[in-house]
Amino acid sequence: MGDRARLTRDPVFFQTEGEGGGASPPAPRRMQFFGRLVSTLSSVTNLFSNPFRVKAVAVADYSSSGRVREEKQLCLFQNAPSRTWDCILVNPRNPQSGFRLFQLETEADALVNFQQYSSQLPPFYESSNHILHVEVLQQLTDLIRNHPSWSVAHLAVELGIRECFRHSRIISCANNRENEEGCTPLHLACRKGDWEILVELVQYCHAQMDVTDNNGETAFHYAVQSDNSQVLQLLGENASAGVNQVNNRGLTPLHLACQLGKQEMVRVLLLCSARCDVVGPGGYPIHVAMKFSRKGCAEMIVSMDSTQIHSKDPRYGASPLHWAKTAEMARLLLKRGCDVNSTSSVGNTALHVAVMRNRFDCVMVLLTHGANAEARGEHGNTPLHLAMSKDNMEMIKALIVFGAEVDIPNDFGETPAFMASKNSKQLQDLMHISRARKPAFILSSTRDEKRIRDHLLCLDGGGVKGLVIIQLLIAIEKASGIATKDLFDWVAGTSTGGILALAILHSKSMAYMRGVYFRMKDEVFQGSRPYESGPLEEFLKREFGEHTKMTDVKKPKVMLTGTLSDRQPAELHLFRNYEAPECVREPRVGQNVNLKPPTQPSEQLVWRAARSSGAAPTYFRPSGRFLDGGLLANNPTLDAMTEIHEYNQDLIRKGQGNKVKKLSVVVSLGTGRSPQVPVTCVDVFRPSSPWELAKTVFGAKELGKMVVECCTDPDGRAVDRARAWCEMVGIQYFRPSVLGVTTPP
Repeated sequence: MGDRARLTRDPVFFQTEGEGGGASPPAPRRMQFFGRLVSTLSSVTNLFSNPFRVKAVAVADYSSSGRVREEKQLCLFQNAPSRTWDCILVNPRNPQSGFRLFQLETEADALVNFQQYSSQLPPFYESSNHILHVEVLQQLTDLIRNHPSWSVAHLAVELGIRECFRHSRIISCANNRENEEGCTPLHLACRKGDWEILVELVQYCHAQMDVTDNNGETAFHYAVQSDNSQVLQLLGENASAGVNQVNNRGLTPLHLACQLGKQEMVRVLLLCSARCDVVGPGGYPIHVAMKFSRKGCAEMIVSMDSTQIHSKDPRYGASPLHWAKTAEMARLLLKRGCDVNSTSSVGNTALHVAVMRNRFDCVMVLLTHGANAEARGEHGNTPLHLAMSKDNMEMIKALIVFGAEVDIPNDFGETPAFMASKNSKQLQDLMHISRARKPAFILSSTRDEKRIRDHLLCLDGGGVKGLVIIQLLIAIEKASGIATKDLFDWVAGTSTGGILALAILHSKSMAYMRGVYFRMKDEVFQGSRPYESGPLEEFLKREFGEHTKMTDVKKPKVMLTGTLSDRQPAELHLFRNYEAPECVREPRVGQNVNLKPPTQPSEQLVWRAARSSGAAPTYFRPSGRFLDGGLLANNPTLDAMTEIHEYNQDLIRKGQGNKVKKLSVVVSLGTGRSPQVPVTCVDVFRPSSPWELAKTVFGAKELGKMVVECCTDPDGRAVDRARAWCEMVGIQYFRPSVLGVTTPP
């Protein structure tokens, strides 16, 4: 604006237009007109520009202006031509230059701002040359106006120039909290995350760490909101009660860090002795982390203090698992050993809460980790009661699959089935199916604990469809009242059936295995086929032990099928937890002596046997020289019966005929029969045209698929032969029919 004012005194500006311009008014009148015009334009421009924009000026430009006030290096001038009041900071290093800090239209505003500047600016230009730049002065003057209650120490923190903190006046204000927030300069430095300034405040200005602001927050609360963990580390080097101080909302810095999802801040706080057992409005910090789904924060707390997974919030008596909103958060706690069936103060489990909140993914994770689908919670309601009240069909189906009963009454005498009768016909049909899911047969003969004949259980292959076998075994256990391991003397399995046979051998409940199979979907079957073998192998090691041998558990006798693919033709191999009959151990006629013999049962690792039996081509890579047993015996019934016959014959040859026990019952469980579909062409021939080439390719594809299906078909004639064999020798044969189960992707 000073430049425009000087134009009014420039004689060149007021020269006449010259000859040819017509009659001109007298010179004095022209000068008055242009003077008023320039003054008006100057005022209008001021209205639309920033009057507080800092600008470098020459002090000499104000030699003719009236000096209204002067404080040290600050001068307030009345600029008569432009009718403004200008505040000039004279450069203490160069008195001929300065900075215009503002240019205002009214004297009252100018005096107020001048007084504010003159009281706040001296410590800065007296302590640092960095201040004497337009950009820095602009930042500083903006801070002074925007935060009129801040002390010079607050301003210094926000400005971030270290040498200012050696000025005595700034040091004297290091613990000032006379502002709207009641925050100290230390609070601001922590929130800003300025580690260097924090060092100045702590070491040279002796800033106090336990001072709280108007919201009850300490420097630790402010530091958590920054992105610099070094600030927290510096605060934590000095013993301070502030690390566990609760603010007016009842939150400690650790609560706040969990709420904001600051994992690194959580780590540093815990290293600085932050307590995990301080109660906030939402419970302990672990509950806050779960509420806001802060996985990293929850992991950090649990890794530092594993007992936190069992903590109960004082308001609801709920565990962290009750607060889990996502499958990922629930899985995190369950893998750490959280009690899946822990109850709140009103008796609800985490499953009750997840059903009430319509968190289907959480429900599935809880169920697959052993949540009790029949647990009675508040008012005696089971999770199925709550799902019925929500009319959530997917939730209802999941609960019924995992064993929820439809006829359990709550405290009001209402059963889930009764609630379903009030709703849609679809729900009523589902209840009818649920009641009818028990098998049509009850093995009365298996209840005889002193039975003199053996019982055989055969489990087909079928990948994740092994869930069908699990459901059938659960139903058989309920019908017979006896655990599967005690029902059968022999168990044979192929691929997924082999894994289940080993689970039975190691006394794993089928309800547990049901959850395991659902978890396999997330842990093993990831990406595209063929799947990575590593996750499957880690899963098997975790379930059966990395060093467990096949012969470590003797009863029942278990055999798993595998295909030895290091020879042509390939050969069926049985992984056993007993010594093979001698007739099997002897070299076969014409067998190549260079072929490596299989590992003996006493040296065979359980997890390797399971891996070898389940090495399904296109799904997983071979396990050494073994391929999936389903290639030769996807339904292992006849092979198992042959093995038992050979085993008994071996006992007779050894003079141990008294140990022979014949079979009386064979139960064969499949994973579902695929429906037949029409095939248009399986012809493979030498093509003579592009059209015939396409037909040949299609025919070859269909023929190959048919060959594979025939070789691995566990139903059809395989079942007919087993049934006929049993009928011929007087053995009871059971093969529950399961239709319409499709192969998983």
